[in-house]
Amino acid sequence: MNTPTKLTFLRIILTIVMIIILIFPFYLVGFSFPQFLVGGFYIKSEYIIAGIIFLIASLTDFLDGYLARKNNQVTDLGKMLDAIADKVLVNSALIILAYKGFIPVWIPVIIIFRDTVVDAIKMQAGNKGKVVAAIKSGKIKTACMMPGVVLTFFYNLPFELWNIRVADFLLYFATIMAIISMIEYFNLNKKLILEPKES
Repeated sequence: MNTPTKLTFLRIILTIVMIIILIFPFYLVGFSFPQFLVGGFYIKSEYIIAGIIFLIASLTDFLDGYLARKNNQVTDLGKMLDAIADKVLVNSALIILAYKGFIPVWIPVIIIFRDTVVDAIKMQAGNKGKVVAAIKSGKIKTACMMPGVVLTFFYNLPFELWNIRVADFLLYFATIMAIISMIEYFNLNKKLILEPKES
């Protein structure tokens, strides 16, 4: 197993740790995370910890891709695991944040729907021996989504102190770009999707 693949596995492990921290009923074992008063409101430390884990996991996403390309270590296993790790990390964070009331539930619904459609397009293209390249709107979506999730875990600090909703803006914009990128993926590949497979 090469280094990029190990980093991908690390991202999956970090995601599992993040999920456990956020949803495990620690009170059943007599433990509770401390709370802190910041700017007139309380923040729960488990979300700060989860945000740090999410940030580290996101950095491994960049690093494993960089190393794989630089050292010519791109493999089919690595690409499959990378796609799984990305979806599990981001979608788990969005679902939990929606469940906990930090973000509207329609954000993870739209993101997961979009990812399902795009993955189906890529699968259809793969069945016909074609590769669907990443597009700019999808990259913009990711570039806004990652810091938006981190800031949400961090209670939008320090911007919350000045009542500037940076986290909300990033997540809302990322969701809009998710819809746009889904439509673009379909339009760019509709001939490939609708045409019969060559025998």
